[in-house]
Amino acid sequence: MIEIIFFGRGGQGAVTASQILATAAFTEGKYAQAFPYFGGERKGAAVTAYARISQTPIEVRNPIEHPDIVVILDYGLFKTSNPLGNLKPNGIAVINTHRSTEEIKRYLRKEMEVYTIDATDLSEKIYGQSSIPKTNMAMLGALSACGQVTKLDSILAVIDQYFTGNDVAKTKQIIKLAFEATARSQ
Repeated sequence: MIEIIFFGRGGQGAVTASQILATAAFTEGKYAQAFPYFGGERKGAAVTAYARISQTPIEVRNPIEHPDIVVILDYGLFKTSNPLGNLKPNGIAVINTHRSTEEIKRYLRKEMEVYTIDATDLSEKIYGQSSIPKTNMAMLGALSACGQVTKLDSILAVIDQYFTGNDVAKTKQIIKLAFEATARSQ
C-alpha cells in the first residue's frame, strides 16, 4: 500500500487532488481511499488531504501518520510546520517551489527522493493570477511523473468527472505540462 499526504492551503485543491488521484487509481483496478482533514475551514488555512492506493483491499481508515509520499502544494507551509517530518525513510517528496531539487536537498536531514516543480508559475500561466493559485493539478502531473502511483493517462481520463467546459482543457494542459517538466528534470 502507498500512503500519500497532500499539504496545501484552503483553495489550492489538496482535497480535490487526493480524490482525483484515488479515482484514477481505481480506474487502473487498484483499491483507493481519499479523505480530507480540516482545521479552521477557511480559504488560505492549512489543509491536509490523504490518499491510499493499494493492490489489495484497504482496511485501515485512520489518518496517515508516516506517508510514503508527501505532496506540498505551497512551499510557504515550511514556515509554520515541517511537512516532511513524518515521511518514511527513502520516501518521496513532491514540492511546489521555484527552487531546484538540488537546492532543496541541501536543507534536508534525511534520505528521500525529491521532485520540485514551480506549480504556482504554471498555474498563473494556465489559469491566470489569483490570491491563492490552483496548484493541485500541476502537482498531480508531477506526482504521476514520479512513476510510483498512477499513470498520466489514468489521471487525464478522470478529469471529465471533476471539471466541465473550458476547465477540462486547461486542467489537462497543466497536468501534461507538469508531467513533462518533472520527467525532464529527473
